[in-house]
Amino acid sequence: MSTPAAMFLKHVGNVIAERSAQYGDAAGNMAAIAARWSATLGREVTPAQVVLCLLDLKLARLAHDPTHEDSAVDVCGYAALLRELTETSSTEGR
Repeated sequence: MSTPAAMFLKHVGNVIAERSAQYGDAAGNMAAIAARWSATLGREVTPAQVVLCLLDLKLARLAHDPTHEDSAVDVCGYAALLRELTETSSTEGR
């Protein structure tokens, strides 16, 4: 029997797959956002920093409304993406 947490994480996995199909590779998307933010801010922004900022956005929204499921889903998805980005960058540096 699945726990509510396990079922929620399965839902998060489905959302990640749906968004990947809709928007393309998440790492590439975060790199594109980082390039745009770097130009806007006049300083280098990394894809991992983009993910951290998006996590902060979702956490701020959850502080306002902790029951908002979409924000909770996004927090989990961004956390998984951050792990993916940092694993990729650490293995590339070896």
